[in-house]
Amino acid sequence: MMDKQAIYNDLKKQILTMSLEPGASLDEASLCKRYEISRTPLREILRALAGEGCVEIVNNRGAYVSSMSHKVMRDFFVTAPMIYSAIGRLAALNAKPLQIQEMRTIQEKFRAAIGSGIGADMVYWNQCFHALMGEMADNPYLKPSYDRLLIDHARISQTFYRPRDPQMEPRMYRALDHHDEMIAAIEAGDGERIVDLIVEHWELSRDLIEYFVKPDPLAFEMAAVNS
Repeated sequence: MMDKQAIYNDLKKQILTMSLEPGASLDEASLCKRYEISRTPLREILRALAGEGCVEIVNNRGAYVSSMSHKVMRDFFVTAPMIYSAIGRLAALNAKPLQIQEMRTIQEKFRAAIGSGIGADMVYWNQCFHALMGEMADNPYLKPSYDRLLIDHARISQTFYRPRDPQMEPRMYRALDHHDEMIAAIEAGDGERIVDLIVEHWELSRDLIEYFVKPDPLAFEMAAVNS
């Protein structure tokens, strides 16, 4: 039997990697059976996930994985660069040595995930890397917005870490290099440098939104060929 923290972590990872798709219903009876847990602790877990923005709880209707509507996506792309830059600058000013050491550990797991080619692990460890930067920043006003952005960034990143063409692999390794450079900038307390890196990091994946919002035309093209 998994404890509450392990169940929380498992559900969150499924949401971030889109094993549980946006808008999916989180049926309490099924989850209780799967995790061998009663409804009361399960509801506590779902409320905690809702507090982070992973889950939406609707009165008399239950819990759902947070949606990714057009408005949500538009707000994401308008807001993310500003919040990410502010968090990065504060991380460089406030990071503690143990946090920097933890970031290096996460970075090695991210590096191993890229080497293995397992998309879900890449998404997860990339999210852990950036979440820790939010912890380093230590700002109670920015962090809730930052954490919410990271949820959708992780879900959008499915397109980035599941290559569809040969151009994707170099981008993944460039993202890995950015992380190494961010660690060095944070350790040096160089807020200006990390903001520059965050802008570069953002631009690396920004245009890949098309892969997320546009359907794969293959089925249509094949149908046209066969008709």
